[in-house]
Amino acid sequence: MVLQLQVWALFLEGAVGFDLRSMFFQMGILAKLVVLVLFIMSAWSIGVMIDRLMAFNAARQQSRAFAPAVAGALREGKLDEAIKVADRYKKSHLAKVVVAGLQEFQAHNNSPDLSGEQIEASKRALERSEAIVNAELKRGVSSLATIGSTGPFVGLLGTVVGIINAFAGMSSEKTSGLSAVAGGISEALVTTAIGLLVAIPAVMMFNYFTNRVEAFNIEMTNSSSELIDYFIKRSQKVAGARH
Repeated sequence: MVLQLQVWALFLEGAVGFDLRSMFFQMGILAKLVVLVLFIMSAWSIGVMIDRLMAFNAARQQSRAFAPAVAGALREGKLDEAIKVADRYKKSHLAKVVVAGLQEFQAHNNSPDLSGEQIEASKRALERSEAIVNAELKRGVSSLATIGSTGPFVGLLGTVVGIINAFAGMSSEKTSGLSAVAGGISEALVTTAIGLLVAIPAVMMFNYFTNRVEAFNIEMTNSSSELIDYFIKRSQKVAGARH
């Protein structure tokens, strides 16, 4: 928490020219509670960002290596080899989907009378795998949208309470004028500024991750379609050879 407060302090001090750290210790209990909530939201969003960036980059890199390797094995008709290739790329979204279809197809591959059924079974396995991988890719991303939409309001709550306290203090001390409440209002507005600092990156990264997940979904759908076409051609070839 101390490190993150220092980051907020450096940004706000450079922007508006006051000492946020000393101001934090002068805040009321509720304002400090609001800052603590914003810190938790910020820490969570940063953790999700780092986790998703690492997962997406690993998925992209491994999928680029997986695609040509599995394509070569399928061209040679080596389903066992293709499955082994997929097992070597555990973080690839394409490998997770393709291996489900390959395993389902191979389970019925020795039955000459189930060519249509085995293709349908493989198609359903691919669809189930796509749904599971899609859920894995989106893990935590929705929380960024929640933080982005609620962060400013949490900060605004601290601001409203701070302004109320500033005017209440002015009333109790029987003073008037802007100078009497300027310090309290400036302290109160800090929570809104922190709320925006938390919300803006969260919204930006939510949009970025959403676009990445959509791109991954398109790749998985295309790979599933290509694999189904391969199964159909392979079944037709086997049927023609038997006749």
